[in-house]
Amino acid sequence: MFQPSQHDVRRFFCLTWQRHREGLPLEPMQAQAAPWLLEHPEYHADLADVDAALAAHYPPEAGRENPFLHLSMHLSIGEQVAIDQPRGIRQAVELLAASRGSLHEAHHEVMECLGEMIWRSQRSGMPPDGLVYLDCVRARAAR
Repeated sequence: MFQPSQHDVRRFFCLTWQRHREGLPLEPMQAQAAPWLLEHPEYHADLADVDAALAAHYPPEAGRENPFLHLSMHLSIGEQVAIDQPRGIRQAVELLAASRGSLHEAHHEVMECLGEMIWRSQRSGMPPDGLVYLDCVRARAAR
């Protein structure tokens, strides 16, 4: 299984942003990431300086979210939807996007459910519960 380091992830997003800005061809994964980079102009400065990106820290008390984590979650949710794992996530995200009128806004709500599932798993020492995650997304879509 591929397990990139924090620096690998940050380099990936910075290189993707650079290649996009320069009009260079993107690798398939970069092509999946580029639209999310464009959706987040507030991260463009972070993406433009790889050395600063590698050195940056985003402690919760600083009041600023980690742009690399945020973008990684967009990619993760996109992959979950593409392969429908957990089963039913594709339909739940599609319903949420339709009710919000935006796939981007739907992703942000799904991130809250995903983050909650990961937090619970870490606190309990149990594996992540995909059904609880899916129920969270479905409940948001029903609102």
